[in-house]
Amino acid sequence: MPEFDLDSFKKTWQEQPVQKKYGSDEILQMLNRKSRNYVKYIFWISVAEFLFFTLIGLFYIIQGKEASSFLNILERLGVQKTSELELTFDTIYLVLKIVSLSVTAYFVFRFYQNYKGIKVEENLKKFILKIIQFKKTVNAFILINIILLVTFTSIFTVFVFYILNTQKIEITNSTIVGFIAGMVISTVFTVVMVWLYYRVVYGIIIKKLDRNLSQLKEIDSQEI
Repeated sequence: MPEFDLDSFKKTWQEQPVQKKYGSDEILQMLNRKSRNYVKYIFWISVAEFLFFTLIGLFYIIQGKEASSFLNILERLGVQKTSELELTFDTIYLVLKIVSLSVTAYFVFRFYQNYKGIKVEENLKKFILKIIQFKKTVNAFILINIILLVTFTSIFTVFVFYILNTQKIEITNSTIVGFIAGMVISTVFTVVMVWLYYRVVYGIIIKKLDRNLSQLKEIDSQEI
């Protein structure tokens, strides 16, 4: 058995390499991978949203619950429920639902394109530009969803007054004011809830992406 040499042991221990420090290239690759993962998360969230709202929309169309709820409101205003009225509402609702799902499907495809287009080994400047473009796509998706919500509510409001006019139903000013106020309040509430949803779900990921983007820009400025 060899003798234990304390001095030799100390020398060997002192010569051990210091804990590895990551270079800028390795840091860059880690940031790139993280950024690409964040894009992937948003893509899968949008896919889940699309599937969820598609199923919900099909359920309401099959069950006719959306039509029943809306027609009940019209009946309270004195509107007579007819098969023609139900058909018109179902057509409008179906068209708006198709538009909504088409817009969501388009952005799901855009998110997928962004995800597939981001390469970890890509040139830093191109990578930064693609991340910025992705953020713009996310912001456009949120804004268009809010615009669609307001537009659809406006269309249904106009439809209500069209039916009232067609059936020559006169309602008091207080009823009109109450109806419009109710629509405005419900629309504002829904818009706020939608904004908060995207602010929480998408906002958390976008903040992390922003942090990575700042670090990537810092590395890019150091390379100049």
